[in-house]
Amino acid sequence: MDDDDGLDALLADLDLRLDEAPYVFATARSVPAGAEPVAVVTEDEGTTLVLERSAADRLGLPYAAVAAHITVGARSDLDLVGLTAVLSGALAAAGLFANVIAGAFHDHLFVPYDRRHEAMAVLGRLGRPGSDA
Repeated sequence: MDDDDGLDALLADLDLRLDEAPYVFATARSVPAGAEPVAVVTEDEGTTLVLERSAADRLGLPYAAVAAHITVGARSDLDLVGLTAVLSGALAAAGLFANVIAGAFHDHLFVPYDRRHEAMAVLGRLGRPGSDA
């Protein structure tokens, strides 16, 4: 099976899961106790925590945009070419930002919270014959 076949098969069965809790990208010097982030990115300028807004508020962590967390339940290989481009491209075409984080088992998309259901609809159309997502 080549990459195109693998990508087509994955798009046909994305198994999208929307977490209704609002998430934020908060900044801190380090991961505070009780934070429970879904992702941590350490950069020269500081540490970014992706976590539920309620946890960031409780811990007094600064953040800007509020996002929804969509998990792509279909298990993808880290070396599968094109999945991130297809997902983020479809959302961009609909005027939606997407921050994509790939884990070892699933991809995780963070989209505007107030447009989360629209994002799910856009992504749900991917892989369907004749869809223009």
